[in-house]
Amino acid sequence: MEQDNQTASSSEPDPCPICLGPFLQESYLDRCFHKFCYNCILHWTKVVSGKHSHHATSVKCPLCKRYVNQDIGNSVFFSRAHKYRLQCYYIKPGTLSGKFNVSRYWKSYKYLQPNRWLYSWLKREIQALIQEEDVDIVVHHILGVTDSFRRNTQKFPRSSPETKQEEFKALVSKAAKPFLTGRTDQFLDEMELFLASGLNIEAYDRVYIQHLGWNIPDITGEDKEEKSHEHTPVVPYLHILDDDIDETD
Repeated sequence: MEQDNQTASSSEPDPCPICLGPFLQESYLDRCFHKFCYNCILHWTKVVSGKHSHHATSVKCPLCKRYVNQDIGNSVFFSRAHKYRLQCYYIKPGTLSGKFNVSRYWKSYKYLQPNRWLYSWLKREIQALIQEEDVDIVVHHILGVTDSFRRNTQKFPRSSPETKQEEFKALVSKAAKPFLTGRTDQFLDEMELFLASGLNIEAYDRVYIQHLGWNIPDITGEDKEEKSHEHTPVVPYLHILDDDIDETD
């Protein structure tokens, strides 16, 4: 279990779901990333597991009822890359908006060109978000929508880039929302960033992680000892009973 070193202010708009007060030492569950006070979720986990004589691995999140530590963390498909992508959905939206020029992507009509890496990116993204391995139906559904959009745009190219952007987001949102629910809007933003980058997955991950100052050697390919120790993740992430990600100094 890891905790944030910062204390939330008393003006916290969304209180801790357990104590209903402002967040103190924010912590996140590793499966669903719901946020709680560190002491609140620690105490709650101990009380629930003791009351029902269950192991900690059988304790569920008090909000979404997902198990806080199923075997998914150690499964073959749910890699550190998946965990890194899941963490990206808990940083401030638009953090990388200045790194990749989404507006230029639409104004230069690059959206008319197919992206050879989109399938792999979508598969990893959706696996990370819904934490399921078999997501091919969802991925092909979203790819079908994007391919259809591109073909129709090539036939009727007169609309403005801004109109095409909104049309694209509306179509993809409709396709993705039944599966991604509340994370759909940020998924769309992340998808636009990836498309606008023009990079393959490895290069995109490297730029993304370096921009945030995160230390994930298995993703960036850099040795942990060579990284500066002054950088820490933008998001204080909590992994309950999760030994798979090494701690940074």
